[in-house]
Amino acid sequence: MEPFNIIKYPLSTEKSIRLMESENKLIFVVSNNSTKKEIKKAIEEMFKVEVDSVNTLVSQEGEKRAYVKFSAKNPAIDIATQMGLM
Repeated sequence: MEPFNIIKYPLSTEKSIRLMESENKLIFVVSNNSTKKEIKKAIEEMFKVEVDSVNTLVSQEGEKRAYVKFSAKNPAIDIATQMGLM
């Protein structure tokens, strides 16, 4: 699958900003049939970064969210700035 078919858009909520600052994580809305491995590979390809882990959650609205933890050498704030969230 193409990275841009897997990752729909980043979430910019109070919780996601707090996670970015405290745990070096970003939250993305992803396609419902994507796996954690596909999400990790897509993020690494799109942003040329190293991903430590991916956790997923399907919200009550039925959208799948990926909580992506970046490695220490790739600050989430830099990636958010690159996407124009900050």
